[in-house]
Amino acid sequence: MTPVKDPSSMKVAIVIASVGRPVELARWGDHARRQTLAPSEILFSIASDTDIPPGFADPMVRVLRGPKGSCHQRNTGLDALTSDPDIVAFFDDDYVPSRRCLEGIAAVFAAHPDLVGTSGDLLADGIHSAGVDYETATAMIETYDAEDPAIDTTLIKAMGTYGCNMAFRRSAVGDVRFDEKLPLYAWQEDVDFSRRLRGRGRVERTHAFVGVHQGVKGGRSPGRRLGYSQVANPLYLIGKGTMTPRDALWLMARNVASNHVKAFSPEPWVDRKGRVMGNWRAVRDLLTGRLRPDRILDM
Repeated sequence: MTPVKDPSSMKVAIVIASVGRPVELARWGDHARRQTLAPSEILFSIASDTDIPPGFADPMVRVLRGPKGSCHQRNTGLDALTSDPDIVAFFDDDYVPSRRCLEGIAAVFAAHPDLVGTSGDLLADGIHSAGVDYETATAMIETYDAEDPAIDTTLIKAMGTYGCNMAFRRSAVGDVRFDEKLPLYAWQEDVDFSRRLRGRGRVERTHAFVGVHQGVKGGRSPGRRLGYSQVANPLYLIGKGTMTPRDALWLMARNVASNHVKAFSPEPWVDRKGRVMGNWRAVRDLLTGRLRPDRILDM
């Protein structure tokens, strides 16, 4: 079991993998400066110079460049850590944290020495809607911070971590890396990664840290690719043993059914018809023995 440490002495590093969202990414310098517990380091892991604003320079941030894809980019960040952190936190570029976010992360890991991975609470998650604009997200966070609630380190049972806001004990991560066979947006890579750590400790959700996930639509995979991944990736994770058949089949059925029902009257921000095409291409590849997550690279 990991020795108990004083939360204020714990080092929390931030890694943000980003593609095509330079405005959202650049805001993270300001997010970090607002934190009551300063990060030990901040790494932006990008695939192209167009992923950051022209001439971007922030003394708090180190910019890394590597292959495109959530798993590749997160691994690039993991491998580049230099501050010997106790905890590494992965945030989406469009996640807006409360000012005590890192303090809460340190507190929950200090309170539970057997905890190896966790995700926090979301005041709003724009992934399920047209998105939450930055002004609204900021207002929600300012209201929450003004209330200044006590940090609640209670743990709640969870299937795995949620990629927009997840933190891991660095000593437990060891040589485990995100699966680069899940390319690009790498749907469900967060669940896969956290479930591979369960043999080393607990993976649960917590109230200890809070933010808003804007759910910005730019920079996401086209509908056909995501639709293919909605079938291919859960089946691949069944084979790895990081997703149960029951969970995978429920996940696939829910998403495939939603795509087909909503394709007749799709949300303006979702390419439902593209997702349906991707779903059926995956089914065809399954029947012909050609189903692999990386086949989205040919789409």
